[in-house]
Amino acid sequence: MDFNIERITNLISQGEGISLEFKKAKNNLPESLFETICAFLNRNGGVVLLGVNDDGTVEGIDPAQASIMLKELANLSNNPQKLFPTFLLNAEKIEYHEKTLIYLFVPVSSQVHRCNSKVYDRSEDGDFELKTHEQIKNCYIRKNNSYSENIIYPFLSETDFEPGIVERVRRIIRLNRADHPWNDLSDADFFRVAGLYRKDYVTEQEGFTMSALLLFGKEEAIQSAIPHYKVDALLRKIDTDRYDDRENIRCNLVLTYDKLMAFVAKHLPDKFYMQGDQRISLRDKIFREIVANMLIHREYTNAYPSTFIIYKHKVETKNANRPHLYGQLLPETFVPFPKNPHIAQIFTQMGRSEELGTGLRNVYKYSKAYSGSEDILFKEEDIFMVVVPLDNEKEPDKTVVDNTFKGTEKGTEKGTEKGTKKGTEKGTKKLTENQGAILRNIEANSNITIEELSRIVGIATSKIKENISKLKAKGLIRRVGPAKGGHWEVIGEVKSEE
Repeated sequence: MDFNIERITNLISQGEGISLEFKKAKNNLPESLFETICAFLNRNGGVVLLGVNDDGTVEGIDPAQASIMLKELANLSNNPQKLFPTFLLNAEKIEYHEKTLIYLFVPVSSQVHRCNSKVYDRSEDGDFELKTHEQIKNCYIRKNNSYSENIIYPFLSETDFEPGIVERVRRIIRLNRADHPWNDLSDADFFRVAGLYRKDYVTEQEGFTMSALLLFGKEEAIQSAIPHYKVDALLRKIDTDRYDDRENIRCNLVLTYDKLMAFVAKHLPDKFYMQGDQRISLRDKIFREIVANMLIHREYTNAYPSTFIIYKHKVETKNANRPHLYGQLLPETFVPFPKNPHIAQIFTQMGRSEELGTGLRNVYKYSKAYSGSEDILFKEEDIFMVVVPLDNEKEPDKTVVDNTFKGTEKGTEKGTEKGTKKGTEKGTKKLTENQGAILRNIEANSNITIEELSRIVGIATSKIKENISKLKAKGLIRRVGPAKGGHWEVIGEVKSEE
């Protein structure tokens, strides 16, 4: 995990809050650490910085004790006597202005956790214990309403799992980390510790969850319980109306990941790239994150199918989503929020995805080297969409026809077929999809802001400004009045480049 001075400085300058905790830890893990971890798991997740005092003073920890503390943290997070259900955590030692700190990211969990048999929650004021039956019950209800992966199938059994799939997953985890605390568990304990088998303390139902079914299930078992589940992988380079190649995938998520990565390897080049003195696969670095993202964060109770489409100049994915935020996700402002934490945890422990947030940053980091373009889109709405460029070229824009209103209007006024055709050609000749969307929104709302356009169109504010400059240069819009208090005005007609 990459850390930099600026990132830690920004965290410290924020001060403690509902999702950020500082703890003094010179030689040992603080006694209250797991109360905070439990509270973060039960609320919205958060970051713990060990070696920083409550007032933000960086005291650091003893460098000689750092490795011991990291090991103890991993062991305690896997100890059901300390934290139940257990939740495997990965902390990181970092150096900050010649001081050693420990950075711990705690994701929100889809289960209710207890520390030393007590349930903790989080507020702006810190951690607090839930003491009444009503408080604890409400916590369970909140979790059940938020995470569909928690749905229990009481009659689902291991016979409904793909033969050998659990053994294969556990072998991959073992190879990825030889000292993994799950390695010595029985399968039954593994299912419970990983959150794939659970008891609902409100309904008293017990059994394997939807996450277990999706990760390990036979195709017929998944289709019986979730008949709308499928992933469509399409190649649309030549035949853009239908497809040049297609994979209709309905198997479990572990096998689906393999099939999608094979589809990527079949149709996309792996360009030569050196990181230091080591060659790495840019294609795998980028697309394992894209594939894992669409499988991990899909809302599986929604019948909208997942699609993975390779075009000539871009790759586009879409999947059903239960949005936490609306709009474009950018590395510098992105706050990670898992949609299916237990599915995500299995993929992470297998080494098939990074910790939350790091994966998105990796796509931005390596995409420029792979394609020569940074025109990347992660857009979170009811349908989550990702667009990654394959080169510096743009796809032919079919929807640009929406931007023909000026030319069509002129041709119609002349009342001739020639006028309509010529005007339409003029109207479509110069506008991209984004420029057309900006123009339509400005025409609909002359007071619209750059930030509002960014959110609606789904591109960064810098790209909005760049496209507005081009629209101004084409004589299509102008700004009337000052930057604050003024308004936009649509003017002129689209002129052809001849």
